[in-house]
Amino acid sequence: MKTNITKVNIPTTSVLLNNNTIYDYSDSYQTYYLDKNSNISSTQIGKAFFASAPKWSEKLFELRNRIVSIFGLKISEKNKDRQQQLENFTYEPGSSLGLFNVYSKTENEVILGEDDKHLNFRISLLKENAQTQNKKLTITTVVKYNNWFGKLYFLPVKPFHKLIVPKMLKGVVNSLNNENTELSN
Repeated sequence: MKTNITKVNIPTTSVLLNNNTIYDYSDSYQTYYLDKNSNISSTQIGKAFFASAPKWSEKLFELRNRIVSIFGLKISEKNKDRQQQLENFTYEPGSSLGLFNVYSKTENEVILGEDDKHLNFRISLLKENAQTQNKKLTITTVVKYNNWFGKLYFLPVKPFHKLIVPKMLKGVVNSLNNENTELSN
């Protein structure tokens, strides 16, 4: 199954729209994944999300951490055993992995993000249950600037963000499709 990624509006079913916040930036990317038995959970989607970052994006994140530490912004600690951290991460509200805190989790959506002095961001991983085996998956990112530095910070980040998120969504779907194929064999 070919993975077609489409840019869409924030889904109306997303928790992100429940708080009436006006975001300074938002984007949503959507595609479909195979769920033959309708048993893929929001936790499984979260695990696939963290495992799907392109290798080159990890280098960019390391560079980001070196630069922003000078300004006193939050950075994630160097992962000695990332696989172990991924396996132990609960994806429950209050838990965290690197810079990503879990703010909300429902049967269909996980909200990740961080609040820092320059900006706050949230990422929604939303699955929409359809009556077919092909389910819709949307990754939405929203950003709220806390000051002028947040706006300045996000300026060079935005182009990379627009490259990374669709690649991650494709990686999530490939992971879910592979997992689903293995379960049905």
